[in-house]
Amino acid sequence: MSDNNLIIDTTSSGIKLLLNDNLKIIDSEKQSLDLPVAVESFLTELNIKFSDLSAIGIVVGPGSFTGIRLGIAYAKGLSIGLNIPVVPINAFEIYLEKSSDAFIAIDSKRGDFFVAAHDIEPCTMTIDEIETKQMEYPKTVGHIPYDLKDSVQILIKKLSTNTNEPVIPMYIRPSYAELNCKC
Repeated sequence: MSDNNLIIDTTSSGIKLLLNDNLKIIDSEKQSLDLPVAVESFLTELNIKFSDLSAIGIVVGPGSFTGIRLGIAYAKGLSIGLNIPVVPINAFEIYLEKSSDAFIAIDSKRGDFFVAAHDIEPCTMTIDEIETKQMEYPKTVGHIPYDLKDSVQILIKKLSTNTNEPVIPMYIRPSYAELNCKC
């Protein structure tokens, strides 16, 4: 029996699902309502039962604060219910899987960019900082969405090394609530 590894991405608007090279992109304004239905429908289309799943990969960020938390909660719930592993995958890993020498700059939609590279820990930078730093790398990616299919090898590597990496949201900066807390 082949591995049936489901990968879920709710880091931006909509829902992306990948299973056995089958990609489904769902427009969704209510991810919290649509995610369980979308997954069940996707599995049914592929003639796969929940019990056939071997592992769940979840994109943990960076991206939408609410979308990230929703996806992780759903993936962890499935993982516990099915007694299968859940594996965190971040967007930077997906970009680097395809272009290991790239500089990654993802627009945060808040006036700066989420940035990383093979030798730069995830952080934020302004456009001026990016214009200087990206010159040290052969190419810059992040302006075009990653291909979720590039996450498959990451999931397989992590499953084979049995790292048991914690599945936690990848937040690169504090939330608005944390910034505005008068604690």
